Amino acid sequence: MANTLYDALFAPLAGRASDLMILPDGRRISGDAFLRLVARQAHSLRAAGLTAGDRIAAQVGKSPEALAAYGAAVALGAVFLPLNPAYTPDEVDYFLGNATPRIFLCDGERAEALAPVAARHGARLITLNADGSGDLRQLSKGQPESIEPAERSPEDLAALLYTSGTTGRSKGAMLSHRNLLSNTEVLADLWRFTDGDVLIHALPIFHTHGLFVASNIVLLTGGAMIFMPGFDPEAILRLMPQATAMMGVPTFYTRLLSDARLTRELTAGMRLFISGSAPLLAETHQEFERRTGHRILERYGMTETNMSTSNPYDGERRAGTVGFPLPGVELRIMADGREAAPGEVGVIEVRGPNVFQGYWQMPEKTAEELRPDGFFITGDLATRDAEGYVHIVGRAKDLVISGGFNVYPKEVELLLDEVPGVLESAVIGVPHPDFGEAVLAVLVPRPGVGLDAQVVLAAVAGRLARFKQPKAAVVVPELPRNTMGKVQKNLLRETYAGWFA
Repeated sequence: MANTLYDALFAPLAGRASDLMILPDGRRISGDAFLRLVARQAHSLRAAGLTAGDRIAAQVGKSPEALAAYGAAVALGAVFLPLNPAYTPDEVDYFLGNATPRIFLCDGERAEALAPVAARHGARLITLNADGSGDLRQLSKGQPESIEPAERSPEDLAALLYTSGTTGRSKGAMLSHRNLLSNTEVLADLWRFTDGDVLIHALPIFHTHGLFVASNIVLLTGGAMIFMPGFDPEAILRLMPQATAMMGVPTFYTRLLSDARLTRELTAGMRLFISGSAPLLAETHQEFERRTGHRILERYGMTETNMSTSNPYDGERRAGTVGFPLPGVELRIMADGREAAPGEVGVIEVRGPNVFQGYWQMPEKTAEELRPDGFFITGDLATRDAEGYVHIVGRAKDLVISGGFNVYPKEVELLLDEVPGVLESAVIGVPHPDFGEAVLAVLVPRPGVGLDAQVVLAAVAGRLARFKQPKAAVVVPELPRNTMGKVQKNLLRETYAGWFA
């Protein structure tokens, strides 16, 4: 029977003796061995009651067994729901209550705390530890090592990914087999991945970047991945001579740049470095190219759309932009109900086979953000330059309206980041008795630098209209970020809400 994702990503692993995974401790897992693991897990999960259309939630550490659980869910036609291991039992309670999964995989160390949560929502709890041990391994012992996959069409759901929930309750984005496979096929072709590639995979697999971009591309193209439990600069620098490509978030690249061992010689065998999930500073682009001779390729995507744009593989990878819409993806920038002119700020809307099916059990939210013509309103503010490159300005919810004037944080942040001594900045709007909102700059100093906030503000004052100028600045050791490196401006707004009171 046909199963869209399984047939494309997993079935071709049968009989493959070459490596699919290279682990930091030296172990290697062939494609065929991984597929047999997928089959054993699928049989055990089926015996535990998982059937086509059921949800299976997984709050587990990154491991080959955790990735195999995704494959097992696909084989059974179930809907895979990965959850951040950092979520608390209270947060997990919401996800399980909303998604009502049949099976809940969790780490054994958290089983006692999570067992009542799973029971409350009718989910069977099965442990899967970071080292691969646990109930799932025991249940899989002796199970058949091949499986006939459940029939699944391109439009059937394959995954449920919850948004970060910075503005209210998280929403479950419904992603179909077509959504995931179409995006994987386009990216693999655009970024020139082949069976000769070895990808450094240090991203988490509870997020679309690590699971549905990195892992899926390697599975589709027959390549291999250095599969790391997390970002470990020492291991990456040691293993980089074995690799050809790397996907990461900006933090990966800034931390690698802090190590003198990152050189042209070390990266000589690499052909591609990709960054996403958060904006990459132009300075990081430039320094990485100077040190290694490689220009990082930046792209743009989100939970609801997978990837939507990319800088070109061949051609100028322009710092500060996310490139062009992917083949087959339509992108428009809308301002006041019309398409914005070049250079004008508007909200990105995208349409294509990558765009999700809607929000789980939230028809009103779906109607608000997914237009009848298929365009998804991303909430990201952007401009498009004369050459067609897309420049992300920020999130619509991060827009500051001060005295009736719109202030786009990115514009101010770019100037602040140029001031000597400033490592990075975040601009937010906080309540103000006269202006409604006022611009507040949160500054992170470079290591060993004593940063004077007033000196920084004076340095940018002459380059900004008065309504854009930060009314105050605060210096902090670091900015709060989520696991994918995005600055959590909602937390900054909460922290400094009373600054001008």
